[in-house]
Amino acid sequence: MKLAAGLAALALSASAATAADLTLDRVYAAPDLTGPRARGVALSPDGTLVTYLRARPDNPRVTDLWAADVAGGAPRRLIDAAALIPTGRDLSEAEKSRRERQGVQTSGVVAYDWDDEGRFILAPVEGDLWLWTRADGSVRRLTETPEDEIDARVSPKGGFVSFVRGDNLWIAPAGGGEARALTRDGSELRSWATPEFIAQEEMDRQTGYWWSPDESRIALTRVDLTPVDVVERFDVNAAGAVIVPQRYPRTGRPNARVELFVQSLADGARVPVDLGPDPDIYLARVDWSRDGRTLYVQRQSRDQKRLDLLAVDPATGVSRVLLTETSAHWVELTDDFRPLKDGSFLWTSERSGWKHIDLHGADGRRIRQVTRGDWPVDAIQGIDEDRGVVLFTANRDLPVERRLYEASWKRPGAPRALTPAGGWWTVKVAARGGAFAGTYEDPATPPRTGLYRADGELVRWIEENPLDASHPLAAYRDRLRTPTYGTIKAADGSDLWWSMRTPPGFDPSRKYPVVVRVYGGPGNAQVRKVWHDPADQLYLQAGFILFSLDNRGTPNRSTAFKTAIDRRLGQLEVDDQIAGARWLAAQPYVDPARIAVTGWSYGGYMALMLLTAPDTPFAAGVSGAPPTDWTLYDTHYTERFMGKPSENPGGYSASEVTARLGRLKPGSLLLIHGMADDNVTFDNATRVMADLQARGTPFETMVYPGLRHRAGWTQAHLKHRTQATLDFFRRKLQPDR
Repeated sequence: MKLAAGLAALALSASAATAADLTLDRVYAAPDLTGPRARGVALSPDGTLVTYLRARPDNPRVTDLWAADVAGGAPRRLIDAAALIPTGRDLSEAEKSRRERQGVQTSGVVAYDWDDEGRFILAPVEGDLWLWTRADGSVRRLTETPEDEIDARVSPKGGFVSFVRGDNLWIAPAGGGEARALTRDGSELRSWATPEFIAQEEMDRQTGYWWSPDESRIALTRVDLTPVDVVERFDVNAAGAVIVPQRYPRTGRPNARVELFVQSLADGARVPVDLGPDPDIYLARVDWSRDGRTLYVQRQSRDQKRLDLLAVDPATGVSRVLLTETSAHWVELTDDFRPLKDGSFLWTSERSGWKHIDLHGADGRRIRQVTRGDWPVDAIQGIDEDRGVVLFTANRDLPVERRLYEASWKRPGAPRALTPAGGWWTVKVAARGGAFAGTYEDPATPPRTGLYRADGELVRWIEENPLDASHPLAAYRDRLRTPTYGTIKAADGSDLWWSMRTPPGFDPSRKYPVVVRVYGGPGNAQVRKVWHDPADQLYLQAGFILFSLDNRGTPNRSTAFKTAIDRRLGQLEVDDQIAGARWLAAQPYVDPARIAVTGWSYGGYMALMLLTAPDTPFAAGVSGAPPTDWTLYDTHYTERFMGKPSENPGGYSASEVTARLGRLKPGSLLLIHGMADDNVTFDNATRVMADLQARGTPFETMVYPGLRHRAGWTQAHLKHRTQATLDFFRRKLQPDR
């Protein structure tokens, strides 16, 4: 963007405001300022009912199950969580960890599962299971035990409910009756049907068992944690501290051993699946063929440069390799494998330099490339087999926008857009027919969810959420600041997208302080045309410009752009963010002496790396839950980008934070961490604290007893964290001067 055009756009976005300022108390009070949102949207198998989770108006951290009929009528609540949540019950450590891995931030009905026939919905509520029956609308309690029932679902034909209890797999008749254990010797160290830490946290595999379509068999894992190192960590809470002996596979160290079996429900016979001669692999994905005669397994090598798709005979466990993906960098895991009725399947690959969809025959041979071009497919969202089309989301127009498209796998041709441009779409496609529930958002439009026909025509709103006079944000609507977007060039010539929001009453002749929001790591883009957290308005009202830039290594771009950081975390990302800060400092409305940075998790790591870069342009920074030494982090994530420490000692050394702390400006850092974090463990923060104290370098810190990396943060905690961050930047950058 040329400077003149950028100034004009910024000035235009700073129209006069008459509404009252948004307050910290109101941001974190009920009702949610974003308005009613449909989360966890699903379509019934027959496509006549849309189900979703909706936060309670009086408590945005508790969600109920709702439904809306496709034919019309007002949405209705199916399960009232407040009526079912038991008093005084604490979730098990296994369920707390599972919610942490999934990033669940609410309680009540946080997940649910339809059977394939569309007769039942199974919903866990704080450790016990409830079944909603569509025929009469009744809600029936299935379990009431001291132990939690975990990873519960309805079998494909609705005959059973299945769940993990006490490290064993159980089933019970959906119509009522006693539950029975399919496995009996499970233990904390040798569990059945439970995904290991790595699978949940890094591989996005949240289950350890898979029903066959006819309900006659279940494929299930056996996980042996005994090879994994015990990492003792303190779990510090308000009442004291306990030592947790966590099995945490740090980079370069042994992983859990994972085996796969197929068990018959009729006689309990269990057949081992041949996963190959190398036990040090990752069990990435498991799927059944449509007819149940083949079990498909995705096997990833330890170095993640090879991914094999295996076809397994479930009767014998014998496997053969159907296809293999390889990369000099790493092969991404996806949920894009789609088996078709005739035995062929859809698959995504980055062999062309961009992620695209391929059609493969039953023998694994590639028949044709379904999509192509210099743009990436985001994910396959569904198929309409009758028409021979695949529905997928993609960043085809711009990296900052996402739309839904369809393409034929039978006839070559350009994809057809089913949703309009301008923002960000999240969709759930019906199992049959191609209809979809779509949620659209952009910086001026809070998330709104509708049901759409296969051609993209709106059928009805599920949560329209209009930003009108009745909206919770209505009183502050005139104060909203929408971003402008642009690009700068990286050192290799790549376009780096940025977004900027200016304070109300912005005057381009003044000099403003800037807070740079950063993540910077793989798999997460900050610069998107989405609805922003209303808490951001507090920074803008305080007089800060908010700025974000997506550096090399972030998604929605080419394979080369994503893999540029290979084996050198904390190097190119830092270079690109500093280039963004230098560009900011050159703008006439920015005070170059008052540029700050803040981020969480990888963003917290980036904040520390940026504050300690030679001749850093950043005057202050807030680092939240940062990994500070990659040898302390887990295998699958760290080795994907860095290899093992023994293979890449120079890369690990260059990426480590404490060696750089001698360059930290005194008083420029606020360090934040949860004291029960089992992902980025608390010793990542204490190493920084101890080093700075030994150096005599002043810094500030805020720690939160009992809180993990994501889950468990209440509105009060989030409010306190925002206040601490905002107060720090006010003192350091003085936006009112």
